[in-house]
Amino acid sequence: MANAPKPTTVKKESSSASGMFSSLAIPICIGISILVYIFILGNSSHYKGGDPANEAVDVFGLVHKGGFIVPIILSCLLMVITFSIERLVVIGKASGTGSVDSFVKKVQSFLNAGNIDAASAECDKQKGSVANVIKSGLKKYREMELEPALDVDQKTLAIQKDIEEATSLEMPMLEQNLTIIATLVSLGTLMGLLGTVLGMIGAFRTMGAAGAPNASELSSHISEALINTFLGISTSAISIVMYNIFTSKIDKLTYAIDETGFSIVQTFAASHKNVVR
Repeated sequence: MANAPKPTTVKKESSSASGMFSSLAIPICIGISILVYIFILGNSSHYKGGDPANEAVDVFGLVHKGGFIVPIILSCLLMVITFSIERLVVIGKASGTGSVDSFVKKVQSFLNAGNIDAASAECDKQKGSVANVIKSGLKKYREMELEPALDVDQKTLAIQKDIEEATSLEMPMLEQNLTIIATLVSLGTLMGLLGTVLGMIGAFRTMGAAGAPNASELSSHISEALINTFLGISTSAISIVMYNIFTSKIDKLTYAIDETGFSIVQTFAASHKNVVR
């Protein structure tokens, strides 16, 4: 036990790993999107006569017509997918091996029965961030039972403080990289809008040219505008949905910790209030 890593060290290592994942994932997503735009969407087979200057014959060629904004938006979309998968894995591990609601109910029933050892054993079976915080509170519970120098209120406060400190170590890990997804919500929309504006500028420039406007060139610019609008809005919509899903899951875990932590504190106060009298 003497060589066991401290919780703060473990959290710093996890945070460092998450930061490294972010620094690698972003350029990789950008690189993949550029390659997809050039070699897949820009393949000559998607155009009439095999010439990208001609009208597109399928969806891939149509998307390629969106111009240089397309790989930027594709990068955003790929980042949303990548970081969403990463957050699903992290939050899934934080929830533990079983249902969080069932775990909370079991721990509360053991607390009501005064069986602290069974509650701690349940934490070992559940694992994850919620179980780690609760187990830390139960450990402090046992320490305070053997502490003769403090009164019940001071012991209760010490247990509550320990739970809050354990929570502050566990929960920030769950929110890491969520800021990236939140940023992509706005970035996707803005890039789509930028592509729309550029496409419309090209369309009006074609209409304002001397002589009869080139219908093919005009439709190409309008397609560019609409394609970028569609891609930008779609990316933003997916980002919003995923961000709300993750914040909802984190709120659920936080509530489970608060609910069980309150039960630990109340159980200690109720079972020890007559000891000092």
